[in-house]
Amino acid sequence: MKNRKLANKLDQFLEIHQFKDYCPNGLQIEGAEEVKKIITGVTANQALIDLAIEENADAILVHHGFFWKGESQEIVGMKYKRIKALIENNINLYAYHLPLDVHPELGNNAQLAKLLDITDRRPLEPWDKRSVGRVGKFAEAITPDILSARIESVLSRAPLHIDGGKKEIKSIAWCTGGGQDYISIAAEQGIDAFISGEISERTVHIAREMGIHYYAAGHHATERYGVQALGGWIEAELELDVKFIDIANPV
Repeated sequence: MKNRKLANKLDQFLEIHQFKDYCPNGLQIEGAEEVKKIITGVTANQALIDLAIEENADAILVHHGFFWKGESQEIVGMKYKRIKALIENNINLYAYHLPLDVHPELGNNAQLAKLLDITDRRPLEPWDKRSVGRVGKFAEAITPDILSARIESVLSRAPLHIDGGKKEIKSIAWCTGGGQDYISIAAEQGIDAFISGEISERTVHIAREMGIHYYAAGHHATERYGVQALGGWIEAELELDVKFIDIANPV
C-alpha cells in the first residue's frame, strides 16, 4: 500500500481531525513509498527503530512519536540519531496520540477496560464525547486488594495503590498514560476508584482527602494495547504484515 494512502486510511479511521493534540498525528517521517511490513510499538525510541531496521520494515507505527509541543525544535543529539536512522533506512513513521487513547474499540482506554472486565463504559466528562477519561463499573463490587491483584495479573506489573478509604469498589474511572489529573473529576462524581499510568505528588493527597482509591499502573504498561489492537485492524482490513515489538519500560 502507498504510504500516503495508509496515512489517509488511518487518519480517517481514528478521526484525527476531531482532536487538538500535543503533537502531529499521522505520518510524521516519510520513508518508502510502498508499505508492506509495519513494526508497531508504544514509543518511537532508538531501540524500536533499530529492531525495525533489522526486520526490514517499511514503516513504524507508535502511540508516542516525535515533535511534542514545548520541546526543543532543534534536530540534534538523540532526536537527530532517531530521525537519521529512519531517513537513511527509508522507514515511514506514523504516530497517533489522543486519537488512539480515545477510540471506542481499539483505543488504549477501551483495551484496558476489556482487560480489567470493566462494563458500562462512558465518558468521564459527560459534556465531551471525546473525553480522554472514562468511567464504568464492575459486575460485582470488589475489594481494593482484589483490584490491585487484577491489575498486576493483567499488566504484569504491580500498581502503586493509594488507599481512598472505601471498603469496596464498584464504580471505576480511568485514563491510561499520564492521566492522573482526571482523578479530581472522578472523585467529584463519587466514583470509588481511579486508574492511570503515572502518579504525581498531588495525586496522593487528592486520593486521601477526596476518598477515592488511586492506582498508578504504569504509563507504558497501560498503553501497550491500543497500538496492538490497531495493528490487528491493519492486518485484517488492509492485509499488511504487522508485528508488535515491546520495548520494556518500568515507568
